[in-house]
Amino acid sequence: MKILVVNAGSSSLKYQLLDMETEKVIAKGNCERVGLTKPFISYKHDGKEMQFPGAKDHQEAIEKVLQILTNKEYGVVKNLDEIEAVGHRVLHGGEIYKESVFVDKKVLKNLESLIPLGPLHMPANIAGIRACMSAMPKVPHVAVFDTAFHATMPEKAYMYAIKYEDAQKYHIRKYGFHGSSHRFITLEMAKILKKPLDQVNIIVAHIGNGSSVTAVKGGKSVDTTMGLTPLQGMVMGTRSGDVDPTVVQYLCKNKKMNVDEVITYLNKQSGVLGISGVDSDMRSVEAGAAKGNKRCQLALDMVAYSCRKFIGSYLAVLNGADAIVFTGGVGENGAETREAIVGDMENLGVVLDKEKNKNFKRGQVELISAKKSKVKIYVVPTNEELMMARDTQEIAKNLKSKKKK
Repeated sequence: MKILVVNAGSSSLKYQLLDMETEKVIAKGNCERVGLTKPFISYKHDGKEMQFPGAKDHQEAIEKVLQILTNKEYGVVKNLDEIEAVGHRVLHGGEIYKESVFVDKKVLKNLESLIPLGPLHMPANIAGIRACMSAMPKVPHVAVFDTAFHATMPEKAYMYAIKYEDAQKYHIRKYGFHGSSHRFITLEMAKILKKPLDQVNIIVAHIGNGSSVTAVKGGKSVDTTMGLTPLQGMVMGTRSGDVDPTVVQYLCKNKKMNVDEVITYLNKQSGVLGISGVDSDMRSVEAGAAKGNKRCQLALDMVAYSCRKFIGSYLAVLNGADAIVFTGGVGENGAETREAIVGDMENLGVVLDKEKNKNFKRGQVELISAKKSKVKIYVVPTNEELMMARDTQEIAKNLKSKKKK
């Protein structure tokens, strides 16, 4: 079965076509600057890279992607009938969806009702789904939610200590995100540790431009750092992470901004970018720190410190862990960041092998803890798209079975 996986952003549409018999990527790319000036579409397959003119909206973007995939000269499928299902990344399932779901009119209506919980992402997610359903009306479409894996959090972990009636009425609670990544890593760690899933107790640190740490007990998420939105938690690329809520009021008064403007400020102009004044990309900031830029070094220190605090608290929540797992762009590739986070946690039973950490093979599963470490430390590449494709395949197969009956 060939599955198309789509991740629609406000001005982008990432795509991957996977062959689920081998779970290998056939082709992938990104429609960038959708609706903006100089839009373009990137396309990679069989080691080759190509670029095409972009799209004015998501509808045109998916239509062009399908034309590329079916092109007689450089396409990878003869016709659209070879694509049997489409999986869509959706930011928020709210309290409605706790697992991936087949998309129909009712689901679309429910997704629209969740826009207030994810105003920056949900409209684009929905636009991407509608565009794909219009272009490919005969195949099943599946919504895969960033929040779903965290639906197992206990009430004491997901509740905010605001007036209970308001929390219930307005659905104000911690939802958590990066669910497909945390779930993929949890399933992989069950294999690596050779344990049944319900015996896996780990801490997953997904560190990238957006970052989150999750405590997994018995194979299930019991706490995570992101909250009502992806703004809560660690210091991130452009996001502030945790701040005193009155910072919002203070900025409103002193910078003459309204609440919406301050939230945008905390989402888009803060974090590593705001502290360093250089970039949100950790590589650029590391280069600045190496040249003696103190603000760059401070930004790096704050990222590591915020992650370290959450790992420490989750060790307490889990009463110890089988492993700490680093994943995501920075988590997988940032040896210096990993050392700054867990390089001196010996008294907690966490001992990093600094040589292994520096010299590990990128793109592979690596054990980077010392032999004497009570808690193992791993680097495990994540694969959110594969996790999405697996869910999509399962739902598509179930639909086929029901139709046959």
